[in-house]
Amino acid sequence: MKIDPRREALLKRTFLDYQQTSAFLEHPVVFDRAEGVYYWDIEGRRYFDAIGGIFVASLGHGNPRVLEAMRRQMERMTFAPPLHGIADVTLDFIEKIGSVTPGNLKYVKPFSGGSEATESAMKFVRQYFKQTGHPGKYKFISRYQAYHGGTGAAMAASGTGKRKTKFEPQMPGFVKVFPPTHYRSYFSSWEECNRFAARALEDVIVNEDPDTVAGFLVEPVGNTGGIITPTAEYFEIIRDICTRHNVILIFDEVITGFGKTGRMFAAQTYGVTPDIICCGKGISNGAIPVAAMIAREDFADAFWGRPEDEVQFAHGHTFAGNPLACAAGIAVVDEIVEKKLDERAVALGDYLTARLERLKKHGVVREVRGKGILRGVELVRDTRTMEPFPELGNALKRIALDNGLILRVDPSWFAVAPALTATEEQIDEMCDLIDKSLVAALDRVSAAVAR
Repeated sequence: MKIDPRREALLKRTFLDYQQTSAFLEHPVVFDRAEGVYYWDIEGRRYFDAIGGIFVASLGHGNPRVLEAMRRQMERMTFAPPLHGIADVTLDFIEKIGSVTPGNLKYVKPFSGGSEATESAMKFVRQYFKQTGHPGKYKFISRYQAYHGGTGAAMAASGTGKRKTKFEPQMPGFVKVFPPTHYRSYFSSWEECNRFAARALEDVIVNEDPDTVAGFLVEPVGNTGGIITPTAEYFEIIRDICTRHNVILIFDEVITGFGKTGRMFAAQTYGVTPDIICCGKGISNGAIPVAAMIAREDFADAFWGRPEDEVQFAHGHTFAGNPLACAAGIAVVDEIVEKKLDERAVALGDYLTARLERLKKHGVVREVRGKGILRGVELVRDTRTMEPFPELGNALKRIALDNGLILRVDPSWFAVAPALTATEEQIDEMCDLIDKSLVAALDRVSAAVAR
């Protein structure tokens, strides 16, 4: 794409996420519109959106039900003063979310994005323990290779290495454990590897002193680690460990929530109920920023009292519970429930996985993993040594875009999460583009080595 001087000048006056502007200007992409599973750029070129923008547009871009709900709400009210009251539609949103959550997770606080939700959950837990006789419980354990957001505490909880080092020192009170993938070469089975990784959590809690550990924050499917997909037993073990040590188990479902894994939440997919779920992204289908922290209903008791007790949750955001955002969120849940799109994610995911497995013929795929329509493909130099192949991923990212395909590549794996509304024909189209791009990337890397 060629861009005019005005757009080039404007690009130099902003920041692009996790990429250098000078490199972006060599191959710029400026989008103009989106519909269904496609984007179009300002030159009219079409792109297959294999990841819903960034795991957001689970119902496809421009879902009519969501847009109509927002239009209706726009005619009534788009903002309510949070220091003076709450919008009725926000109460409807709280009720709607509570109707599809597991267990007694009914206490809902809306926010504007995933980082707000995870950050707020950690503040909520610290205040909860201060008000329930455990003021020393303040530490949070999370996993290396995890990403929980770009705000202060969320970043400190993340285990993303170089994404964090530019901002060090990080906030204190955050401890890491390794995900099960870190140990997989040391065990004969994935199941035993997961058992070891899960039990390691208890070792850390004990050695940190359980009286200082407040929560364990974990993604049910780890995105930035390469769609890390633990066993159900892994979550059963960590659930038991957290319960025994009075540690709050927090699921970061910003990516996995709202149908992608085959149930409304991955907690339901795995059959393990955490104490708190943080969600975002797909909750509005990308139409407007919205997220939520969903906690056990009984937690609310610790925040209930007289005004002079000052035990209310000492936290708020201007756009938290925004009426327009809540209207969109209600429509998303209704669409998923009424059309059983979470169930559809299972069948569509099986079909998608079968297509992705065919990529193994190229000799550079170690594994296809994930749940429902959230799938990842790990790339290796060869399937004997299982050595990572970041050069291939870097080439794939560029070539896929040239071929009109938007993937999540990072760079020894790539991920897809097509819309729950995608057809098998569209899955075929997407997988054909992946195959074409992977072959071209292999050719480019081979040619570079030959030189």
